[in-house]
Amino acid sequence: MQSPRDLLADLWASVGADPAALERVTLTGDEPQLPSSFRVDAAAQVAIAASGLAAAEIWAMRSGQAQGVSVDMRHAAIECRSERYLRRNDEPPPPAWDPLAGVYQVKGGRYVRLHTNFPHHRDAVCRVLACEPVRDAVQAALLQWEGEAFESAAYVPGGVVALMRLREEWQTLPQAAVLDALPLVEISKIGDAAPKPWPAGNRPLAGLRVLDLSRVIAGPVAGRTLAAHGADVMLVSSPKLPSIPWLVIDTGRGKLSSFADLTTPEGHAALRELLSEADIVSQGYRPHALAALGFSPEEAAALNPGIVYVSLSAYGRSGPWAERRGFDSLVQCATGFNHAEGQAAGVSGPKELPMQILDHATGYLMAFGAMVAKARQAREGGSWHVEVSLARTGNWLWEMGRLPHGLGTPEISSATAVPYFDVVDSGFGTLRSVRHSAVLSATPAVWARPAVPLGTDPAVWPPRG
Repeated sequence: MQSPRDLLADLWASVGADPAALERVTLTGDEPQLPSSFRVDAAAQVAIAASGLAAAEIWAMRSGQAQGVSVDMRHAAIECRSERYLRRNDEPPPPAWDPLAGVYQVKGGRYVRLHTNFPHHRDAVCRVLACEPVRDAVQAALLQWEGEAFESAAYVPGGVVALMRLREEWQTLPQAAVLDALPLVEISKIGDAAPKPWPAGNRPLAGLRVLDLSRVIAGPVAGRTLAAHGADVMLVSSPKLPSIPWLVIDTGRGKLSSFADLTTPEGHAALRELLSEADIVSQGYRPHALAALGFSPEEAAALNPGIVYVSLSAYGRSGPWAERRGFDSLVQCATGFNHAEGQAAGVSGPKELPMQILDHATGYLMAFGAMVAKARQAREGGSWHVEVSLARTGNWLWEMGRLPHGLGTPEISSATAVPYFDVVDSGFGTLRSVRHSAVLSATPAVWARPAVPLGTDPAVWPPRG
C-alpha cells in the first residue's frame, strides 16, 4: 500500500502542482486511528494536507514567503467527524438521524438505506411505499419490494435511498465505468479572462470572496476550509429549504450567512450580484440544477470572467446516475463500502464507516481544487471549473487498499480528542469545536468569524481588506 506521503504526492501531481512544495509537508501519526478496514484516516490526512499545502503555495505566490505545513493523522481523523465533538453551551449534539432513517430489509434478504433527515425526502419514500411514516410500517412495506426496483422508484418523486451492493455489483453498473474515467479532482478552463491580481491581505486567501451554495457536509466543509485561510465566505441559503441545525453550526465557522430565494426575482438578483463580485463559487446542487436558474459554470464565467467555479455531485457529472441525489451514507451503501465493512466485521448486514469520510474528504478536495484553480488563474488567467464527486472520492479510498485488522482499533473518545478542541463564543452560544488540523507555520488557520444562524447577514459582500 502507498504511504500517506505517496498518496499526497500523487494527488498533488494530478493537478500539475509543483512537486518541490511537497518537501515542506510533514505528516505525523500512524494508521489506523479509527476502527475500519478502510484507510479512512489516511484519506482524512491526505485531503486536509493537500488543501493546507495549496493555501501555503498561494501565500508563497502572494508574499514570496514559503512555509511548512504539518498534519497529524489523529487530528485529521477527528476533524473529519467534527460534528460529533461539537458542543453548544456544553450540550451534546441531538440525534444525528431522523427516526425513519437507516437500514431496512427488502425481498430476498437484501438491504436498503433510507435518508430521511429532510421532510420532503421522508414524504417521498412514504408516498412510494403507501405507508405511514413509522419504522414498522416502512419495514413491512419494503418487504414487498425488490431492492433495485424500490431504489429506482423512490428517486422519481424525490426520495433519497440506496440498495446495499457488493463492490462487484457496483462495478458492473454503467455509472461505475463513468467514474473510473474521471480524475479525482477535475480542473478545466471554461473561459478566457485576464489574470486577476491578488488583493491586499496578510492571509493566503485574504480579500478573496467565496460564494458558498451548499448544504449538509461536503460543500460546507469546503467553504469552512477556505474561510480558515482568510477568505470572505458568504453562505447563501434559501429560507424555504430545510437544514440540519447542528451541521449549520459546525460548518458555519468563519462564514457570513445570508438568504436568497432563487425562485423569486429578488433572490435571483441578489445571487447574481454576489456572483458578479465573487472570486470563487462553490456549489453542491445536482448537475444542471443551477444551470436551470441561469447560473451554470459558463454563465458564471460570462458574468464574471476569471471566476473559479467548484461543483460537487454525488455520483459524478455525467452518466445515468449523474442527476441522482445522494449523501455520504447512501454512496457508501450503493458502492460497496457498507457490505465490505460488514463482511470485515463479521456481521450479516451493512456496517458504516466510522465517519462520513466521503463527505469530509470531498470537502477538503473541493477546497484544494478551488485554491489550485485560483492560483492558476492568477498566473495565466482564464475562468476555471473544478469538479468532484462523493463516489469518485470513494474510488480513491477504495484504491488505497484495506487494513486487515483495522476494525480492532479502539474508538477515539471525546476525552482523547480534547487537545484538538477550541472554545469560542458564537451566534449560537459558547461552542467547543475541533480546530483545523492543517498547521501552517507562517499563516496559521483561524476562523475570524464565529458561526451564526442562517440568514444573519445581508446578501452584500463586505469591503475587501
